[in-house]
Amino acid sequence: MIKVTVLYPNGAGAKFDMNYYVTKHLPMVRERCGAACRGIAAESGVGGGAPGSPAPYIAVGYLSFDSVPAFQQAFAPHVAEIMGDIPNYTNTTPVLQISEVTL
Repeated sequence: MIKVTVLYPNGAGAKFDMNYYVTKHLPMVRERCGAACRGIAAESGVGGGAPGSPAPYIAVGYLSFDSVPAFQQAFAPHVAEIMGDIPNYTNTTPVLQISEVTL
């Protein structure tokens, strides 16, 4: 199993519409990726490691797939539409990481 983690950096002027993200964007991604997408999740950043410090990421999204090729095959045909939706919910540039789930 692999996890695609999408990190949205926090910073001065960073905006993120979590309602849009969870009700429109993530369901659209899941629909476009079809059965290859095994799960989705989202988190809102609330703080950093030190007490009172800001979260380094304003939000984090997760997508689960069986393998990297499964992700690539499901995501690639829709990348323009999916990436084109980003300005509808944030003014940040997301950072993507693909990880193998080991536990």
